[in-house]
Amino acid sequence: MKTAPEALHLVLLTGMSGSGKSVALHALEDLGFYCVDNLPPELLTALVMLEQGGFSSQLAIAMDVRSASSLPLVPKQLQALKAQGVLIDSIFLDSTTDTLMRRFSETRRRHPLSQVIHGSLLTDQRHDLTQAIELERELLGELRSHAHVIDTSMIRPTQLQSYIKSMIATPGQQLTLVFESFAFKRGIPNDADYVFDVRMLPNPHYDPALKDLTGCDNAVITFFQQEPEVARMLGQIHAFLDSWLEALAQNHRSYVTVAIGCTGGQHRSVYLVEQLTALFSSKWNTLKRHREMDAR
Repeated sequence: MKTAPEALHLVLLTGMSGSGKSVALHALEDLGFYCVDNLPPELLTALVMLEQGGFSSQLAIAMDVRSASSLPLVPKQLQALKAQGVLIDSIFLDSTTDTLMRRFSETRRRHPLSQVIHGSLLTDQRHDLTQAIELERELLGELRSHAHVIDTSMIRPTQLQSYIKSMIATPGQQLTLVFESFAFKRGIPNDADYVFDVRMLPNPHYDPALKDLTGCDNAVITFFQQEPEVARMLGQIHAFLDSWLEALAQNHRSYVTVAIGCTGGQHRSVYLVEQLTALFSSKWNTLKRHREMDAR
């Protein structure tokens, strides 16, 4: 007796040039995905149809600004493919303009839109690159709005690979909550849907016995459990999210990223991310990231 073919799982990978698409594509390849880089949007539907019922049930496609003229086709194509039963994860990799400029300078690569900008009256090379990056943001704006955004400005390639693999491992039919701890001194994550500042809470950093520990260590956990302000903050964040997640899910959101920030991204934010992940994991798909700790 024949079994029904497994539904095709499509990962559409887009993002800013220099934001790490090659790294992410390698991670997907490690997971067994058949990967295609720089596919023209006009061929998206045809390739998916070709792969359905084929050798692999996992397909990853990377697109970038080099196909800018036809990128507006993509959102409607994805809607049609979803209606046909294709499981779709859309991921957009982003970075700050300063980070992208530094990466292009270090690698001495040309930006894909450099020819477009060079054809203008601009003559300053640094200005040209800034203009190319901002034009790319504008051209990719709609794709970004339909995707789960990962800010790669402050993370290493190994962190990005880990984030991609953990995302793909979660079921794709339900909203996924991503809790992320971070240090304000290193900047707010650009991919955050909600940001909570917890720097007003008691800080174990000033206790010599706790300074070098993290919010995952038992001694720090005990410290926070004895502080009423911490419990109040945890309860209020939990109540806010619990009140609105169902509405977000009904609005067809696939991912919601909640960033919790403290000064160093080591104690308070880490503790709260751990606690919130535990509180929500029984009802929602949850992922957790510790931006500063994961980079060690």
